[in-house]
Amino acid sequence: MSPRAASTAAIALVLALGAAACGPKDSGAASSDGGAPQKGGTLTVLNAKAQTNFDPARLYTSGGGNVPSLVFRTLTTRNREDGAAGSKVVPDLATDTGRPSKDATVWTYTLKSGLKYEDGTAITSADIKYGIERSFASELSGGAPYLRDWLIGAANYQGPYKDKKGLASIETPDAKTIVFHLNKPEGEFPFLATQTQTTPVPQAKDKGAKYELHPLSSGPYKVVKNEGDGERLTLERNKYWSGDDERKAYPDKIDVRSGLDSAVINQRLSASAGTDAAAVTTDTNLGPAELAKVTGDKKLAARVGTGHFGYTNYLAINPKVKPFDNPKVRQAISYAVDRTSVVNAAGGSSLAEAATTVLPTQKSFGYTAYDAFPAGESGNAAKAKELLKEAGYPKGLTVTLTHSNDKDFATSPEIATSLQEALKKAGITVKLQGLETNAYNDTIYNVKSEPGLFLGGWGADWPSGGPFLAPLFDGRQIVKNGYNFNAAQLNDASVNSEIDAINKLTDLDAAAKRWGALDKKIGAQALTVPLFHPVYKRLYGSAIKNVVISDWTGVLDISQVAVK
Repeated sequence: MSPRAASTAAIALVLALGAAACGPKDSGAASSDGGAPQKGGTLTVLNAKAQTNFDPARLYTSGGGNVPSLVFRTLTTRNREDGAAGSKVVPDLATDTGRPSKDATVWTYTLKSGLKYEDGTAITSADIKYGIERSFASELSGGAPYLRDWLIGAANYQGPYKDKKGLASIETPDAKTIVFHLNKPEGEFPFLATQTQTTPVPQAKDKGAKYELHPLSSGPYKVVKNEGDGERLTLERNKYWSGDDERKAYPDKIDVRSGLDSAVINQRLSASAGTDAAAVTTDTNLGPAELAKVTGDKKLAARVGTGHFGYTNYLAINPKVKPFDNPKVRQAISYAVDRTSVVNAAGGSSLAEAATTVLPTQKSFGYTAYDAFPAGESGNAAKAKELLKEAGYPKGLTVTLTHSNDKDFATSPEIATSLQEALKKAGITVKLQGLETNAYNDTIYNVKSEPGLFLGGWGADWPSGGPFLAPLFDGRQIVKNGYNFNAAQLNDASVNSEIDAINKLTDLDAAAKRWGALDKKIGAQALTVPLFHPVYKRLYGSAIKNVVISDWTGVLDISQVAVK
């Protein structure tokens, strides 16, 4: 992920998927009535946030998104299966996940036969090329910026409205073939091809910024109503959709209603009255108090989907600020952290899993189990004091911890307070600095104002170690005049070169192992203290069946849902 991508993905982030934005432990409860899912009915989606910017160029999605993937098909997409199987990339519009050149700098795709838009016209490779090119237009900004970084000659391209010549690095030798020429090896290009920017858009039907009101569907549903900038979306079947290997598209109609309070959403799903029985949410989790009530009701508990998105919450340390320039101070903090109290502050073990690695625990990320500073479940205050003494602080020291004032159970006061109490046992007095959301983001993501110690978190744009470790630790991605996510400001030549070497690999299993090894190498420097990986718990209505939650998104996939 480039720094430009990160500003969207880490802040608006995959938190919105609840993050853009992955794996169930109990999804089988969805088919408890024993009946096979059937076509028909209306699926209601109750969300807190509106589905704004419903234009494939402006959407920042991974795997094609959730609601967007009902309308927009892409070259590749996520595998719509439970758990780890769902972290794989599979063909969508294309016949395969891409054919790379020997050095992975050229990727070729062939479109499937018989693909059509909602108006019956054929989908061509030229439409995909144009769809990508229009995503470079300033008035359609917001999507993932990888293509600007990866495609030859794309860095300064202004889009087809200003530059009608287009990008020479995207070739369409015939109506079914599209070829991408990259300026560096990228073995994970098939993952990038899941982004909605590879959605076909016919140039003759493009209406610029107004295209989002009625984008031409290439998927199982078409937009028949878009009110309040995505606050109310009505989708109905696209009769020219020929079916595909991933989307089941059981309901006849999808009714998306947004702008609702989270508590109201969970209350409505719990009651499942009227049309709410056939309702789901794609952005609202159960909080600790709500989960406690649900757990005590067997019928409600059977309607909770559990997912794990690739995300890690951590304590970020900036070694450019004293006393954190001293490795022993950083190590002392690592030993002092009480992960049990942190997990409790995050809502308990049902909503958070203790972390000792930066990479999430899913295999696809390259997870390699390690604990660079083993301190048990409750921290090791004695070891921390010993290190502080070696660092020249025999009487302890005082530091400031910056956190958000948002009640998000992640970077909020509850987490900060639990850390304050744990570090106090090791002789470290922690002063808390709470900031409102905008001030918090502007402070921690700015090299000039970045504090020495703050709460952070990161989620990947796709299930791999690359978009996780590169933006956090690649020194070439340090941004001095903009949003910076390399909090440690690490610029280690050996780390940078290993990132480049892994990016050349098209064998993703081999790449995953090396991402895990790199995580372990960086972890030994005590530049971050992993705290926990969030667990997502979401209610769905009593008439919902065929719940699928993959390790890619961690949330219910509405392309698989059926209503009774």
